[in-house]
Amino acid sequence: MANVDILVIGGGINGCGIARDAVGRGYSVLLAEMNDLASGTSSASTKLIHGGLRYLEHYEFRLVREALTEREVLWAMAPHIIWPLRFVLPHHRGLRPAWLLRLGLFLYDHLGGRRRLPVTRSVDLRSDVTGKPLQGEYERGFEYSDCWVQDARLVVLNASDAAAHGATILTRTRVTAVARAEDCWIVTLRDVETGKDATVTAGLLVNAAGPWIDEVLRSAAGTPEARHVRLVQGSHIIVRKLYDHDRAYIFQNADGRIIFAIPYEGDFTLIGTTDRDYSGDPTDVRITAEEIAYLTAAASEYFKTPITEADIVWTYSGIRPLYDDGASKAQEATRDYVLKLAGEENEPKLLNVFGGKITTYRRLAESALTLIEGALGARGAPWTKGATLPGGNVPSGDIGAYRARIVASRPGIDPCLVERLVHTYGTKTEEILAGVAVTADLGRDFGAGLTEAEVRYLVRNEWARSAEDILWRRTKLGLRMTETAPAEIDAFIANLR
Repeated sequence: MANVDILVIGGGINGCGIARDAVGRGYSVLLAEMNDLASGTSSASTKLIHGGLRYLEHYEFRLVREALTEREVLWAMAPHIIWPLRFVLPHHRGLRPAWLLRLGLFLYDHLGGRRRLPVTRSVDLRSDVTGKPLQGEYERGFEYSDCWVQDARLVVLNASDAAAHGATILTRTRVTAVARAEDCWIVTLRDVETGKDATVTAGLLVNAAGPWIDEVLRSAAGTPEARHVRLVQGSHIIVRKLYDHDRAYIFQNADGRIIFAIPYEGDFTLIGTTDRDYSGDPTDVRITAEEIAYLTAAASEYFKTPITEADIVWTYSGIRPLYDDGASKAQEATRDYVLKLAGEENEPKLLNVFGGKITTYRRLAESALTLIEGALGARGAPWTKGATLPGGNVPSGDIGAYRARIVASRPGIDPCLVERLVHTYGTKTEEILAGVAVTADLGRDFGAGLTEAEVRYLVRNEWARSAEDILWRRTKLGLRMTETAPAEIDAFIANLR
């Protein structure tokens, strides 16, 4: 295996973002992920590109400003998987006063680089459609803008663009040993599926292992007392659609925390998130009974129709690897990122990536490249701002017009299927539909419109190796599949490989 300038450990949003930026500047890059891309924290978010309204209460103005600025940058980069979303914040008597909410939203509108997103407005919940699902005591509220994202797809598209620029992306590949040589790192990589080992040398290591960052420091890099991250569990529940309009809600709770209720995959509502300290193997994280009780009770305080555990159709949990800043409560720990470059003057360097949020991943990558350039020497200029991700080169950024054109140009294909493909793959939809005249040309339908043609595309272009990769990360079609479908998809994939 050839030597590389940079070896990135971790295929989440931070690792893939750094790999993409670095290879685009001229560095040779290899990324190793022990599981599937976005199989950890990056696919367990609340699916938002947002400034973080509640972070203003903790005086994280730099983080909020950077995140607000990034919303429209990322939207322009990937309009097929990122789109605007309006949020309704009901005023809850006895919690934060209305004047404080107005002040916070004024700052939210003006602190960042908002240009295309609409401003905040007051809402009379007694007459507005957004008040109909709520209990009658909520009479006024505020509506503001943020964005929605298909989080795991954002990760995969960054990896795909990195590969298109020349990076090597290895999934199911674990870093088992790391040793410093005189002028480089010697890294042992193990293929998780075959058990075979390979060795590569790298001028610099990036430890973007997320919740496993301290494990990498302890086991691979030989730092036995590494304890730099605070593991915080965040869980979400998915229920059948609670209302018909297209707005999301942000609800205040008496404990000072907030939860969201968000339209999800057409027929569902996503509710989350929780914040609780976590100990144990991040791989084993699961929603707890206490978290289910918390989310159902918090949402039921606002909605007319109470939400019970029986209403839940799916749950997911993730571990946020927050930088341990000594905050007393999990929800108060900083969501900002911290980058630490380790190594003596004449030693190869190790860049450790702590914390961060999906909204600021691109800026995190740029900050990481500043440190990398100091260690390896500068190659190219920053380039990711304004550069679209695969499938994002939609004419004028108008995904609606593009979708309509593709639907009209394929009259023999189910228009609902084409619309889903466009909102998943953008302009890459045309690769999936190449030579296809009617729906049957796409091959067998495994359920919910997932066809053989789409599976082939995902295996060939997006490192998908299992039904789980496809149904819960490349798409969320697992919500609509029969119990037998995953085995059928796995068997089909096995015949492709």
